[in-house]
Amino acid sequence: MSKATDFHDRLLSLGLARVSEAAALASAGLIGRGDEKAADQAAVNAMREQLNLLDIAGVVVIGEGERDEAPMLYIGEEVGSGEGPGVDIALDPLEGTTLTAKDMPNALTVISMGPRGSMLHAPDVYMEKLAIGPGYPQDVVTLDMPPAERVTALAAAKGCPPEDITVCILERPRHEEMIAAVRSTGAAIRLITDGDVAGVIHCAEAEKTGIDMYMGSGGAPEGVLAASALKCMGGQIYGRLLFRNDDEKGRAKRAGITDLDRVYARDDMVTRDVIFAATGVTDGSILTGVKRGPGWVETETLLMRSATGSVRRMRYRSQV
Repeated sequence: MSKATDFHDRLLSLGLARVSEAAALASAGLIGRGDEKAADQAAVNAMREQLNLLDIAGVVVIGEGERDEAPMLYIGEEVGSGEGPGVDIALDPLEGTTLTAKDMPNALTVISMGPRGSMLHAPDVYMEKLAIGPGYPQDVVTLDMPPAERVTALAAAKGCPPEDITVCILERPRHEEMIAAVRSTGAAIRLITDGDVAGVIHCAEAEKTGIDMYMGSGGAPEGVLAASALKCMGGQIYGRLLFRNDDEKGRAKRAGITDLDRVYARDDMVTRDVIFAATGVTDGSILTGVKRGPGWVETETLLMRSATGSVRRMRYRSQV
């Protein structure tokens, strides 16, 4: 007989979807209003309120920063009723605060949950990332390969010329050499301004999104969230922490990381089964954004469980 403290991912999944939906609805009123902080705070408040309604003993392992930097949903914060299973929670209450403020595509609310101790406690530093979708041999591409070699290796595995490969990269000055190297192969690049969790998810649905690979550096916490998504959808992701100074190395050590040069694969970042939910805030290539009509509001949520590989797209409409 199962105990109340067992991680029942199926039973918890709908509750997690409600958490994601609430954050999206709260931030939707600030789409296009130019106030990133207000949009993020609205999502944080709603997500925290809904999390505390769940019968879990949750700990935020990927959150809005360390305790002295974030008023709510900080790393290490305890959430839930305290009754029920102990769980790790990774979240980004509003992935794409700038996208929301400017009414640009692909702003999402994102959260994942797994048993206690199942997620990498990634510090708030940069991570070099490389991701591809399902169906390829393990290690067909690696972080040790130069960017151009990754493209040719993936093209060979896919059975196509490099010109038929599309890579998603964050548009940042630090990626200029990488962009030039990828383009030298003839591959196409889809540049994104923000939202690298969505960028990685694109790889898992290449037929729909047209994206074959994601590469570049971004936030390490987002790397764990992306690994949670690929744990459910299939695909490979690799991450290596990047440190700019001793303070950032200290953050890693406080998080329990001793090998600062380690390359983390998907199942190193998320070691056990997880549930994952993302709700669209603005329209995008993965999810539609929040819609409003006379007396109603509607969201679309991606809800996934790695234990079964189930991927659900859920529309929620309520009266207002």
